[in-house]
Amino acid sequence: MRMAIVSLTIGTAMIACGKASETIRPNIILMIADDMNWDDCGAYGHPSIRTPNIDRLARQGMRFEHAYLTASSCSPSRASIVTGRYPHNTGAEQLHWPLPSGSVTFVQQLKAAGYYTAAAGKWHLGAAIKDHFHDVYEASTAGFQLPSGDGPTETKMIAKQPSGCVDWLPALRQRPDDQPFFLWLASLDPHREYEEGSLDPPHTTDDVIVPEHIPDTLEVREDLRLYYDEIGRLDQYVGKVLGELESQGVAKNTVVFFISDTGRPFPRDKTTLSDGGIRTPFMVRWPSVVAAGAVSRSLVSTIDLAPTIAEIAGVPRQPTYEGQS
Repeated sequence: MRMAIVSLTIGTAMIACGKASETIRPNIILMIADDMNWDDCGAYGHPSIRTPNIDRLARQGMRFEHAYLTASSCSPSRASIVTGRYPHNTGAEQLHWPLPSGSVTFVQQLKAAGYYTAAAGKWHLGAAIKDHFHDVYEASTAGFQLPSGDGPTETKMIAKQPSGCVDWLPALRQRPDDQPFFLWLASLDPHREYEEGSLDPPHTTDDVIVPEHIPDTLEVREDLRLYYDEIGRLDQYVGKVLGELESQGVAKNTVVFFISDTGRPFPRDKTTLSDGGIRTPFMVRWPSVVAAGAVSRSLVSTIDLAPTIAEIAGVPRQPTYEGQS
């Protein structure tokens, strides 16, 4: 992703950054969907999934047509994003492996440079880098176990926080007013398990477009319908964050990225090297810099986020980063 703090030059759709952006460090938000296919939103052509706020991001900023992940599995993908390294070099290349102590992250750089840094929602990166953030609002996930109080060997299941996004707004509202900020906003939507009632009104089975590689049965349509609903719920939280940025008067000087960590959790998608596994929706909105409605057909990767965000924030590139700014 060839971005620079003064000039963004992908294709012809960029405009130069003015003097204000050179002197006032921009705020940065990275929103991460959990298991959302690259084309399962209106911005990428889906006709029936209701994503007005994600579509608004694309309409007001740049949409990347050929953006790819480095891994089609949740925690390895996230570890790669935060370190700017390919999975085999992060020390956390397997699912559920934590990042090792001593990992270098772009968040650590921003914090040292005076940015307020916070993470809210799904974590999945281990304990070693939590202190790279001033605050971590960690969402509970399905299957987490705690002592039940009924005996030393008994446990109780803690229910998955429905969206993983309930702390997105508190993280934005409770930030210090005198610092630029970086927020890592990670959803649990649309990761399984699916439950009825995540979106009102819900999608219908008639809304569903069954991919050619999946059997078109009523059961499959119902499964996809619930997946659509979780994308719709995520979209509502995207809208709340965008609205809060407007209310705080910081939208113009805030860079908002939107991506997914892996593809759709269905056959031939997540955990595969097909487009349904490693291709990601990728949008960036920066009203004072990026021309609205821009589309890039350049090949980009989420490994490019670390050096790009570092450059946007005006901090030196780390020699550990393997992506391009």
